[in-house]
Amino acid sequence: MYFTNHFRNIPLRLASSKFYNPIRKSACKVSTVQSQGFVMEKLTGDREGIVTLGFNRPETKNALSKSMLDSFSEAVESIKYDKSARVVILHSLVKNIFCAGADLKERAVMPESEVGRFVGKICQLITNFYDLPLPTIAAIDGPALGGGLEISLACDIRIASSTAKVGLVETKLGIIPGGGGTQRLPRIVGPAVAKELIFTGRIIDGSTALEIGLVNHAVEQNSDGNAAFLKALELSEEISKQGPIAVRLAKLAINKGLEVDLHTGLALEEANYAQTIGTKDRIEGLVAFKEKRPPKFTAE
Repeated sequence: MYFTNHFRNIPLRLASSKFYNPIRKSACKVSTVQSQGFVMEKLTGDREGIVTLGFNRPETKNALSKSMLDSFSEAVESIKYDKSARVVILHSLVKNIFCAGADLKERAVMPESEVGRFVGKICQLITNFYDLPLPTIAAIDGPALGGGLEISLACDIRIASSTAKVGLVETKLGIIPGGGGTQRLPRIVGPAVAKELIFTGRIIDGSTALEIGLVNHAVEQNSDGNAAFLKALELSEEISKQGPIAVRLAKLAINKGLEVDLHTGLALEEANYAQTIGTKDRIEGLVAFKEKRPPKFTAE
């Protein structure tokens, strides 16, 4: 079993299940860790290295509660040190919903003195998720509102169904986004568009999100309500075949480079490239190219 040392402070259920692969018409085993409103699965077989993180609180439309955030935080920490992980997909196990944002019922009875600390905890968790060294993909198959959208903004890639609904709606509640939305959204869609969306609390569909560059892909929803998730799996398969060290260093170079001027960014790129030179994966890539075969990367 995988992940038996993770989620150590949270009751969990371990299971081994079958995951149907609709792309290759085959099945592969899945190792599952289920906790408070949150499920982590590690795929094997044809999709070795793909880890899925699934929201699972149908009774609240996956609203972010304290316990759910604790589960998410534990999952992020375990993935951070898992060298076998290649790609992470964030999605929902609840049909027609991604994440409705903060659990407002829980928030309503929270003492005012605790609210600031709780929001700070959410922001730190989302930042930790953003800082994961491997690629992350959000599969948005339903409404992603408030904190739900803010978590997806921390992903490297976002995929939405055309009928998904996304928005930072906090101003409708007399507050502002507190999970990084005022900072990450402008960097993705530009300041003017982000201001309009945040000031109005407007909710847009997946197709509109694609038009403004908020998501990478908008796909037609299917009867199972998991079209974005299937697209994310397809993309994850493609990414997981590449050199894992190279992909991680490329992510680091891009993210850190965005925070500095061009000349400093180019120096960061050079430094990260240098780290690939002495790896076994680089030699394997060259040999595989010469032998006209797919490379077998080992993350070494």
